[in-house]
Amino acid sequence: MDIKILLKELDRLNLPKDQYAIFGSGPVGIRNLKESNDLDIIVKDNLWQELIKKYPVVYPNVIKINNVELGKGWFKSNYNINELINTADIIQGYRFVKLEYVLDYKKNFNREKDIQDIKIIKEYLKTKN
Repeated sequence: MDIKILLKELDRLNLPKDQYAIFGSGPVGIRNLKESNDLDIIVKDNLWQELIKKYPVVYPNVIKINNVELGKGWFKSNYNINELINTADIIQGYRFVKLEYVLDYKKNFNREKDIQDIKIIKEYLKTKN
């Protein structure tokens, strides 16, 4: 799916842009390195508290709204969410978690789909450095 369509879906949620960052395949997709099927969003705790009043939590610490998944943490990770959001790259007005963190996360998770992403991210970072 085109990331622009996913970002429009995110915009409809009208979230404060300093309270979340796009994680998972989104930072890869915005750089046109891969197509994104959904948007994984990490949110600060105060925003999470507002969201759980409006939307059901579908699995531990995740709310799914169409193609947008919002979480106050991310599975199999111990990252400081506020740090990931505060240090995120701002691209087209959205916060995207730095690729170095995405790479680390995907290495730790190491699912079949992550293996290809790891190669793509490493190659991209190599050309950017």
